[in-house]
Amino acid sequence: MTEKVGFVGLGNMGGPMARNLLKAGVKLVVHDLDPRKVQSLAEAGAEVAPSAQAVARETTISICMVETTAQAEAVITGETGFIQTAKPGHIVICMSTADPFELKKMAAKLATKNIAVIDAPVSGGTKGAAEATLSIIVGGDKAAFEACKPLFDAMGGNVFHAGGLGNGIAMKLINNMLLQVTTVAIAEGLVMGTKAGLDIEQLYQMLTVSSGDSFALRMRGRRMIDRNFAPSGTVDISYKDQELETAFAKQLGVPVLLANVSQQAYQMARAAGLNKEEGSAVVKVYERMTGIVVGQGERT
Repeated sequence: MTEKVGFVGLGNMGGPMARNLLKAGVKLVVHDLDPRKVQSLAEAGAEVAPSAQAVARETTISICMVETTAQAEAVITGETGFIQTAKPGHIVICMSTADPFELKKMAAKLATKNIAVIDAPVSGGTKGAAEATLSIIVGGDKAAFEACKPLFDAMGGNVFHAGGLGNGIAMKLINNMLLQVTTVAIAEGLVMGTKAGLDIEQLYQMLTVSSGDSFALRMRGRRMIDRNFAPSGTVDISYKDQELETAFAKQLGVPVLLANVSQQAYQMARAAGLNKEEGSAVVKVYERMTGIVVGQGERT
């Protein structure tokens, strides 16, 4: 790809993703509100722009990788967003996990200027972002998808075209819902096992070769046991995603009992000040209620 590509949002996920584009030889123009993150990418060879609209002015494809729907709207269609300077034929890639209905509203505004938009949320966490093994789930025009596929291949190991605009986000929300609901169930199970006096490591090993096994157990259950709550996907992000999931389900008329109940566990974790810890820190809510620490027995 010889054209310049823009990238806005250089956080825990966006930073390594942008770095992998540079490694693949993509000419990158970047922007982030945090100058330290921008500096890191500049040192790796990226050009720096002062705003999202400045990014779009210099590029033919612009990527948005921010945390919330409101942030995505500001980057894409806001007063200093891509829409202000992107030329006809420009492609906007929204890689944020955002509200699919709001994205379609943004797409309608972009269409008046002949600017295409596709959604391409990712799964795989910071490890997948760093190692370029992410799953990338794309919704939108097939031609726009094909034009951007070399970028997706540089950032991920599994790329899916899910159909129309918003379908990528819809698939991602379902994926996240299953992870988050399972995480809460794992927290309950590990706390129960500790309270019962079980060898927690033996319990974990038994589960991983039995019907209770899951990706969530191996990732977040392992974190709970190892007390590894360093930020990756945070409690705040888990809560935000479940807010999107439950709202999406309401608009579709689909009951999601477990997502609504498990969301309250994340809300309790936020109320307890665990906002910026990794999503597995939801286990601390149950530990505090039962007076134990997973794998360590009674609190001292």
